[in-house]
Amino acid sequence: MAKSLKLSGREMGVLRTIGFGLGITGAELEERTQIAADDLCDILNTLIEVGYVEARSLKERVAFIDFPKESFEINPSYANDLKLAMKR
Repeated sequence: MAKSLKLSGREMGVLRTIGFGLGITGAELEERTQIAADDLCDILNTLIEVGYVEARSLKERVAFIDFPKESFEINPSYANDLKLAMKR
């Protein structure tokens, strides 16, 4: 049975924008979500810390100055659970 994930609306928006495909850069993510850069960086770091998102560079925390050029993707281990959580 899939574990129940709790996501905020902003987290779900970021995850939907990243998508379950090739991923996206921080700059593209900021442009598409229209979330302020500092807030978006915090959201991404939170999602990285819990394991739902991975930075392609495999950093455990992305610095504000580096996040626009960094690429982000959904962690495949959580992909099914995240899809179910976002349907609710």
